[in-house]
Amino acid sequence: MSFNKNTVVFRELKQRKGRLFSGLLAITLGIAVIVAIQSITEASRQVIAGKLDLLGANIQILPQGASVDDYYSADIDAPTFPGEYVDRITASMLPGIDNLSPKLTRKVKVGENAVVLTGILPRNELAAKPVWQTSELMGAGPALTCAPSKGKESTLTEEDRKAERKAVEALGESEAWAGSLVAQKMAIRQGSTLDIQGMSFTVTHVLPETGTVDDNRVFAHLRSVQKLLGVGNQVSNIEIMGCCNEISEGLLGKLRNILPDTRIMTIGHIVNTQIETNRLMSRVTVVLLFLIVLVGSISIGNYVWANVEERRKEIGTLIAIGWDRKGIYRLFLQKSILLGVAGGLLGYLLGTVAAIILGPYLAGLAIEPVFSYLLWSLFIAVLIAFLGSCYPVYRAARLDPAVIMQEI
Repeated sequence: MSFNKNTVVFRELKQRKGRLFSGLLAITLGIAVIVAIQSITEASRQVIAGKLDLLGANIQILPQGASVDDYYSADIDAPTFPGEYVDRITASMLPGIDNLSPKLTRKVKVGENAVVLTGILPRNELAAKPVWQTSELMGAGPALTCAPSKGKESTLTEEDRKAERKAVEALGESEAWAGSLVAQKMAIRQGSTLDIQGMSFTVTHVLPETGTVDDNRVFAHLRSVQKLLGVGNQVSNIEIMGCCNEISEGLLGKLRNILPDTRIMTIGHIVNTQIETNRLMSRVTVVLLFLIVLVGSISIGNYVWANVEERRKEIGTLIAIGWDRKGIYRLFLQKSILLGVAGGLLGYLLGTVAAIILGPYLAGLAIEPVFSYLLWSLFIAVLIAFLGSCYPVYRAARLDPAVIMQEI
């Protein structure tokens, strides 16, 4: 009996090709639209995330008295607060904080030139500025380590090393990095010596141009700058790489609760742009999914309904010779599920090809196939076919064979 039922299903699909094509087309086109839009959206999200990663830190924690007129220069000559604030943030275990970079910044004189001296924890700062990573600084650790050279003891104390336990040193206590504009203005090269307030620093790297105020800075180790300026364990700001989704969900407010005596600012327009773009595309996808499920279900429902009406006499005959309702359910639902599987597969292929072809023209993006969408395409297509078939199949199984036989 099982073989006969399967045979009936495949004969039905083969004999009514016109209606089969219309139902299959409805599912295929709907799935193709979802896959194409979602593929382009996913590629766009990855591009946006990459660009935001290149920007690095997007949150600054500043003392209450700091000026916030310019996000990128707010730390210059700003008041200070205790460096222990870094430990306080770390201990809070707040989600969405990827990197902490404390700094101390002051304007100083180097010969006749005024420069901005910024003390940093090198590895933390490198993580906060991905553009620097292209200058081979990340691989310069062994050559630029603060370990003492032969015959010379390091001036970093055990307390200093404990404070930096999570950072791999890439900048010694008497070494410095020079921004591109400072290096150009003062003819600084790798190996040059800078005398800053009686302390000599050897320039071990000239940084790549970033197009920000960092190009006008000289960077030295945070502990060295603190000792040079005599401020103890004080910093002028803490830069944070924060997850944009966590920022939208109240990360800044949580930081203010931890550090109530500070000012916290973010690159609002950049963060908000990414958040709103992601939200908009998610809403568009959900709306389209709802419409496609609705329209596809109606289309399949009409197809199955018409099929039931056409086959009333056959259904009555099958019930009369012993087919139960489960057999009728299976007859129609199996056919609908086969349509769903075929429509999901074809829709995924069509949508992926459309995205690959249209992506560069519509969004300027190179689109790669997302194979996980195949499973979702099959699931949604089968769901559409199932929902559309439920009532017509229920109606078919409830037909009274005696009434149908009277109509013959």
